Amino acid sequence: MPTISNKGKQMPESPIRKLVPYAEIAKKNGNKVYHLNIGQPDIKTPEVALNAVKNANIKVLEYSHSAGFESYRTKLSQYYINHGLPINVADIIITTGGSEALLFALGSTMDFGDEIIIPEPFYANYNGFSVASGVVVVPVISTIDEGFALPPISAFEKLITSKTKAILICNPGNPTGYLYSEDEIQQLAAMVKKHDLFLIADEVYREFIYDSKEKHYSVMNVPGIEENAIMIDSVSKRYSMCGARIGCIVSKNKEVMTAAMKFAQARLSPPTFEQIASEAALETPQSYFDEVIREYKERRDTLISELQKIEGVKVGTPKGAFYCIAQLPVTNADDFAQWLLESFNLNGETVMVAPAAGFYSTPNVGLNEVRIAYVLKKEDLVRSVNILKAALLAYNSK
Repeated sequence: MPTISNKGKQMPESPIRKLVPYAEIAKKNGNKVYHLNIGQPDIKTPEVALNAVKNANIKVLEYSHSAGFESYRTKLSQYYINHGLPINVADIIITTGGSEALLFALGSTMDFGDEIIIPEPFYANYNGFSVASGVVVVPVISTIDEGFALPPISAFEKLITSKTKAILICNPGNPTGYLYSEDEIQQLAAMVKKHDLFLIADEVYREFIYDSKEKHYSVMNVPGIEENAIMIDSVSKRYSMCGARIGCIVSKNKEVMTAAMKFAQARLSPPTFEQIASEAALETPQSYFDEVIREYKERRDTLISELQKIEGVKVGTPKGAFYCIAQLPVTNADDFAQWLLESFNLNGETVMVAPAAGFYSTPNVGLNEVRIAYVLKKEDLVRSVNILKAALLAYNSK
């Protein structure tokens, strides 16, 4: 019998999606499931983007340029410049989601067996992307007790070997919501410059910052690391267009972009209708973002306030994105999350969370943690936490 690849065997399950079959069964059994497991906003996609697709007068659905529409890249460059990022058209390749941008970044900078250092917990698919690319993840742990702040630079430097090629961060962070300060970014910049490494920054949640005194500081703003810095971006969260699957890889390193372009050519082109929507979305007025940020801040404050009322739950206050890590009074969050869907409901309702162990690559870390996405309206978040509270009491009493 033929056997699958070792790569296939090593590919991790998604902690965000692996419990979907149990949620489907729960729904078939008549239960309502509140989805706290996935960052799918319920915010409406801007009408300007949807109308652009509806009104597109296309006779032949052609390939686009492998780097994406020139008109889109030109407008996207201007968007970045207007937001203080010195990004030119030549610095941008449009990709099929931020996921493909990350794969292009890994493929363009790393060979089989090379190492990438990532502060954990981190976006779970970084594990999958690394396995697919033959890259070894070397984690440096940040903790809930420290608010998931950047670990000391000395902790990174202890892990650097001859095979280390890059540092990867998510800013603001998924799954923690942590926002790296300008000083922390400068520390990372000095380290990659010193050790001649790439600094890959996943900045898809750049706009989602909730405290007026806080500001996002991009790796593209750091002078002196133009050859080191690679930025990953996406329209998914910014415009509540997760299904559009449009992102981009950005760098001023011409060799990186030349290599990334070869990967882009190999997959031919990013999707056409989604580029039409994404280009039009750039016309979204600032009032849209002001309202969205205000709504997410209220949701964050509601969720954190309600979670802090549950005895035994530990949670920090995220500064950005729309996730938090909550430490629960259980020994195995995977088992608890599955039990929630299989065996528990409160008046016909239950919740779905993402077990946080899948956001670590260090074994046996985060076993009592879950990631919660606050993408539901406030009353649903309150109801969800009440269900979670009752579930914890029942689970720990069985």
